[in-house]
Amino acid sequence: MTHKDLDVYKLSLDLVEDIYKLTKSFPASENFGLTSQLRRAAVSLPSNIAEGSSRGSTKDFIRFLNISAGSLAEIETQLVIAERIGYIIFNDELKSKITTIRKMLYRLKQSLHKKLSK
Repeated sequence: MTHKDLDVYKLSLDLVEDIYKLTKSFPASENFGLTSQLRRAAVSLPSNIAEGSSRGSTKDFIRFLNISAGSLAEIETQLVIAERIGYIIFNDELKSKITTIRKMLYRLKQSLHKKLSK
């Protein structure tokens, strides 16, 4: 099994697409600001899942999943900011996807911690 088989990886890729589509409507003045920040954090999410799973060490995988969780928190915060300044409406579908990914990352980390303790 590789990272490509993980549902959290697949859903993270969907979120990257969502973020790219969403930020297309941001003002050009944000190209090097919020647009860039959001896209970078979004790409980081599945990238760290992929990198961690290929490291060959459960501890490393957990560490990279923690980095992914941090990227997810960044995305959520930046979407709140985008909404507060009037660029978007942070809709329930996007909020739900973020919550689902967060839960999936948590469950995956828990199962890896159990594997470590055996």
